[in-house]
Amino acid sequence: MRGIERSLDKFNAAGIRPVAISVDSPEQLRELVETNKFTFPFLSDPDLTAVRAYDLVHPGAGEEGRDIARPAEFLIDSSGTVRWVNLTDNYWVRGTPEQILEAAKTLP
Repeated sequence: MRGIERSLDKFNAAGIRPVAISVDSPEQLRELVETNKFTFPFLSDPDLTAVRAYDLVHPGAGEEGRDIARPAEFLIDSSGTVRWVNLTDNYWVRGTPEQILEAAKTLP
């Protein structure tokens, strides 16, 4: 997330608007955003509605065995069509801003 924040100028120049979706509560996300001074939107999905819609549930991987989202990055066009996906099973492994920007260059 910090890499995304540091690269916002590059994302904006490429026409990409980053949005994070988390299973954390709005209160938890507010604290995360304020602490880290993130300036892009973070959306709370504690019921996993969006997480399920994108088939990203990582069953039992959260605290006390609760379901969480698998780490993923998507490039979605203005019509809502998913154009690129980077998906991992490891919470600590994320796509880099450079990977996302490079993938965006290959899309129509």
